[in-house]
Amino acid sequence: MASIDITDVRKAYGSTKILHGVDLTIQDGEFVVLVGPSGCGKSTLLRMIAGLEDISSGEIRIGGRVVNDLDPKDRDIAMVFQSYALYPHMTVADNMSYSLRLRKTAKEKIAAAISGAATKLSLTPLMERRPKALSGGQRQRVAMGRAIVRSPKAFLFDEPLSNLDARLREHMRGEIKKLHQDLGATSIYVTHDQIEAMTLADRIVAMNAGLVQQVGSPLDLYDRPANLFVAGFMGSPAMNMFEGTYRNANGGTVELAQGVVVPLAGPAPTADGTKVTLGIRPEHVLVGKTGLEGIQALISLVEPTGFGTILHASAFGEDVKAFSLERGVAVRGDTVSVSFPVDRIHLFDTATGSRIG
Repeated sequence: MASIDITDVRKAYGSTKILHGVDLTIQDGEFVVLVGPSGCGKSTLLRMIAGLEDISSGEIRIGGRVVNDLDPKDRDIAMVFQSYALYPHMTVADNMSYSLRLRKTAKEKIAAAISGAATKLSLTPLMERRPKALSGGQRQRVAMGRAIVRSPKAFLFDEPLSNLDARLREHMRGEIKKLHQDLGATSIYVTHDQIEAMTLADRIVAMNAGLVQQVGSPLDLYDRPANLFVAGFMGSPAMNMFEGTYRNANGGTVELAQGVVVPLAGPAPTADGTKVTLGIRPEHVLVGKTGLEGIQALISLVEPTGFGTILHASAFGEDVKAFSLERGVAVRGDTVSVSFPVDRIHLFDTATGSRIG
């Protein structure tokens, strides 16, 4: 396995700029997830690491060696695609061994590699089947097995689960995480699904519009998002965000619409009168009976999830989401009291989008 160093990497197609200078170091054996909306540049970056896209400027090193001008086959990486890319006329065993046979690897080594990968991925009973006789999850396991047998320096995953249904995606997430723990392989995984990012990653790289927005552990990004983009992208249901004005008075407050004033845990490092965005995650919004201290809100929609209940309410001219583990906490048409605990509030500069404090 090997580390991967990305230094000021940029990509442009003519005058259209896709990546605007990416700097990132991935440690040997680390599982890093690139996450962001469609068009943010995450798949382009992955393909540049693989050698499937040219680098406009900057440098990529794999295991300390500059690979900018190396062909994909010479970079010693293995890629798992969304589309599986299996040969339909070959059996599972032949698909998995194909790259080793091209390299004229000894038959004994091929057999050992195929057997080991098949055992790890529970593919042993399927080795003589062709892809058309396999389910989507089985095909994706074959694609991963084909990558494993090469023992590459790094594994690259390009949205490998996006073609699967929800239950199978959940199962395969667990399979990929267990596989990484068994192999200890350097891995880069691209997805637009923040649940995949949170559950799989050692570190997440949040990207938007060709720029890295934040790098950190899943809980770093969840608990202390660096800006409004990360705050809104990470988490489901999404974070509540309300625009207001910061005031230094009374130990630090935020004035929201309709005269609502929300206290903060203490003075914020910003000027009085700054336009700010107050963020709070739905699971941190406290919901109580009407008349209690808090902000009065009218319940407009109730979404039971089984695990808990998502409440949509209207308050001070804004939509407020809350998540409660209690069933029957409210019904549509109820008036309730909502409050925002001071230690759960996130504050952002509305003009720049950056976190305050």
